[in-house]
Amino acid sequence: MIPDRRALLAGAAALAAAGPARAQASRGLELSGRFVQGGHALGRTWPRALIFVDGEALTAASSSGHFIVGFDRDAASSVEIEARLDDRSVHRTLDIAPGDFQITRVDGLPPSTVEPTDPALLQRIAREVELKTEGFASRLDADHFRDGFDWPLTGFRVSSRWGAQRVLNGTPARPHYGIDLAAPAGTVIRAPAAGRVTLAEPDLHFEGGLTLIDHGQGLITAYLHQSRIDVRAGQDVRRGDSLGKVGMSGRATGPHLCWRMKWRNRNLDPSLLTRT
Repeated sequence: MIPDRRALLAGAAALAAAGPARAQASRGLELSGRFVQGGHALGRTWPRALIFVDGEALTAASSSGHFIVGFDRDAASSVEIEARLDDRSVHRTLDIAPGDFQITRVDGLPPSTVEPTDPALLQRIAREVELKTEGFASRLDADHFRDGFDWPLTGFRVSSRWGAQRVLNGTPARPHYGIDLAAPAGTVIRAPAAGRVTLAEPDLHFEGGLTLIDHGQGLITAYLHQSRIDVRAGQDVRRGDSLGKVGMSGRATGPHLCWRMKWRNRNLDPSLLTRT
């Protein structure tokens, strides 16, 4: 049993009702997943078919026909997913349930981590943004997401749910696009699924030790505040491989792992892809 799994979803009636879900099967297009803000649809269609989301071509199915589509925190109440290959096409319209997002306060952070003003620091942050942007731009031709994800830690508790609106030192900030897993410093962080490391930086201003992994088609997970990183950019990892260790580097007030997920610049809740 994963600690705090029930607490993670408690109070989110719409979320619980929305997943896991499976759309009515259409010939040539199967969809299942969590049809909720922050959730996803796992699809299967014709191999290498082009996938359109609300009329925009965003991805392509793998050689086995698998693909994923993500729904952002502020996703609309419905989405149309269409697969096209040559003269064939099929589409489904999904209803997206609203999420339930908390408001949390984090006080005691160094002012420079909340509203930096030093010119040299701002230049550093700008350089780091470029590094992260490049890491998130990866589009690995794979479908390692198809079998779901393991939790990256054992023996943790959820200290902050995904999607919470944060107030940092009294200043409202953008939503928290990670799930915080509190664990002792030095706890081993393990790859929740296979993928390729696209960024491994030990000392970023906000994130501290940061690792990014592309699990296929631009579905990228992020691991923040690490005290040690055991992988390098370009390295392929398998499920269960050590990525590094829990720390409190960067903007953090205690040891924990902030676990994030993006699909083509859409922020997703990684816990909704876990297998347990």
